[in-house]
Amino acid sequence: MEDNTFVMGNNSEYGAFELKKLYPKNFGMGLTIAILIHLFLIGTYIFIQAITKDNDNDIATVRILKYSELGPPPSLDKNVAQQIKVQAPTIKPNIGIPKPVPDAQAPKEQTIATQQEMNQVAAPVGEGSGGNVKITQDLKVQAPTDQEPGINEFIPVEKEPQVVKSVQPVYPELAKRAGVEGTVWVKILVDKKGKPLKAVVIKSDSDVFNQPAKNAAMQFIFTPAIQHKAPVMVWVVVPFKFKLNTN
Repeated sequence: MEDNTFVMGNNSEYGAFELKKLYPKNFGMGLTIAILIHLFLIGTYIFIQAITKDNDNDIATVRILKYSELGPPPSLDKNVAQQIKVQAPTIKPNIGIPKPVPDAQAPKEQTIATQQEMNQVAAPVGEGSGGNVKITQDLKVQAPTDQEPGINEFIPVEKEPQVVKSVQPVYPELAKRAGVEGTVWVKILVDKKGKPLKAVVIKSDSDVFNQPAKNAAMQFIFTPAIQHKAPVMVWVVVPFKFKLNTN
C-alpha cells in the first residue's frame, strides 16, 4: 500500500486526510465570496439604471412647430368650444418649372429699355371714367436723323435689324491651348444700310475673347431697322460663343 504522506519542514506529516478535511471550509468560503461579488455587481447595475432613468425623466422634450401648423388661440369665453384648424393638402406646382431648350430654339436676345428711356417717350392717356374731363396727350416720336444714337439710348422701331451675314470669330490660340471657353456679348451700332459702325463689348467671360469677337462683329451684315418707313441707326446685341470642339 502506497504512503500518501510527505514530510514538512518541521517533520509534521501532511497528506490526503488534511486536504479532505480543509476542502469543505475552503469551498464554502469561495462560494460565499463569489455570491457576494455577484450581488455587488447586480446591485451596482440596478443602481446605475435607476439614476439614468431619473435623469431621463428630467430632460424636457421640445418640439419645433411652424407658424402655419399652430391653431387659433383659445377663446377667452369658456362657453365657446375650441376651434380645430384643418390644414388643406399642399398641391405640387406643375407650372413655372424651366426646361432647357436648344440654342436654335431660344429667342433672340434683345435690348430692353430702361425706365428713364421709356419715360422719354410720352404715352397717350385715354378718357377718365370719373367725370366729364377728357385728358389726351400726343405721342411724340423723333423723326429719323443722321445723328448716331447713344449706346444706351432707346430707339423705338417698327422693324428690328435681322442678320443677313454672320461671321464666326477666330478662336485665340492661347485660349485654345489653355482649354478656356466662354461667351462675349457685343453691342453693334448698325447704320441705315445695315452695316456695323461700332462694336462695344458689354459683357465677357474672358478678356482674351474680346478682340476676336469685335473683329467678327464688324464683318456682320444686317437688314436696316425701319422707323416711319425709313431706315434708322440702332444698337443690337450679338453673343459670340467660344467653345472647343471635343470631337
